[in-house]
Amino acid sequence: MPHMAPMWWTTLFLFFILCFFMIMIKSYFMMYYKPLLNNQIKTKTIYINWKW
Repeated sequence: MPHMAPMWWTTLFLFFILCFFMIMIKSYFMMYYKPLLNNQIKTKTIYINWKW
């Protein structure tokens, strides 16, 4: 559809770039921060078990 305005193509391009960056940030967060959160939860449960 080359008859459309160039601004529409730029908005579409920016929308796809934003979606790509959101997916990359989410995957990075899941890869890097998930083990830290799991370790914190494990230490909390161990501490609670030790108290009881």
